[in-house]
Amino acid sequence: MTETTFSVSEIAIALGAEALGDTTLRITGAAEPQSAGPQELAMATQPRYAEQLGQGQALVALLWQGADWQALGLKAAIIPARPRYAMTSLTRLMDPGQGFAPGIHETALIDPSAELGDDVSVGPFSVISAGAKIGAGTVIGPHCFVGWNAVIGDGGFLREHVSVGARATIGARFIAQPGVRIAGDGFSFSTAERSGVEAARNNMRDQEETTSQSWARIHSLGSVTIGDDVEIGANSTIDCGTIRDTRVGDRTKIDNLVQIGHNCVIGNDCLLCGQCGMAGSSVIGNNVVLGGQVGVNDNIFVGDRVIAGGASKIFSNVPAGRTILGAPATKMETNVEIYKALRRLPRLMKEFTALKKAVSKSDTSD
Repeated sequence: MTETTFSVSEIAIALGAEALGDTTLRITGAAEPQSAGPQELAMATQPRYAEQLGQGQALVALLWQGADWQALGLKAAIIPARPRYAMTSLTRLMDPGQGFAPGIHETALIDPSAELGDDVSVGPFSVISAGAKIGAGTVIGPHCFVGWNAVIGDGGFLREHVSVGARATIGARFIAQPGVRIAGDGFSFSTAERSGVEAARNNMRDQEETTSQSWARIHSLGSVTIGDDVEIGANSTIDCGTIRDTRVGDRTKIDNLVQIGHNCVIGNDCLLCGQCGMAGSSVIGNNVVLGGQVGVNDNIFVGDRVIAGGASKIFSNVPAGRTILGAPATKMETNVEIYKALRRLPRLMKEFTALKKAVSKSDTSD
């Protein structure tokens, strides 16, 4: 395979950045400063990273605004307005892809009633079910499954072992990492009589006299609807709705190992980090950021622009714009004060014990 190279000026144009020095130098890829070779672009986006340039052989680096590229011993530099954001364009330009072959692999099983748009690629051992519609330019990787009457928009990209269940509707430019599972049945069960769980939820007491009951399955009549430009990380799952669809809004990004329960509504432009869990019927607003391992209780809402720190547990409604942390989650500034107080508690208890002894001796002497 022929190696793709780019000139410094070509990269700068793609990034909308300023190019300085010898802009004709050719670049084969990107690398960290300490390991960059003479044909690689060193990612020295901050002064602390630039300190490592001397350990490598880079001639060109991606630098921050105001950097003295000549003093760093470079022959050229690319200086974007916002280095971190520039990486979105740079990595897209240099991404070698997964090597999936174009066209329909001979081992793929495609129902005659399925509709495939122009330039759709279907990998080995993948299954496209009856009534499914796959948009133009979509890539279905190996060992994928697309269910009955499911719809995937234009320009989608399903990595290996992705499954999309029946009747799911997915917008354009969807990206699913390996092992994503969309439109599995919701975790919904009920009992013939009032269960111990219902009683505990109402009175928050031990169940001393609870009748054992079996759980009966509630089928999922809804499916899943996902907007445009959504990306879902490896081994994440989105359950079908019970009656209506579970929904994920446009441009939302979901990390690995995230669970979205039945009937959930996730807004636009959200960021859900690894191991988050949304219990059934929770509603997440627009532009919400949930750090890793955040848990959201069922049947509550989290308002627009909320930011929840890692491992927060959200048990009640959160108003728009709030920054929260902790278990149970509270305002971040409040949680920090609580944490400081807890750290002081052992010392305070020693002081309290000493004072208690002093008071006891005083009472005895009287």
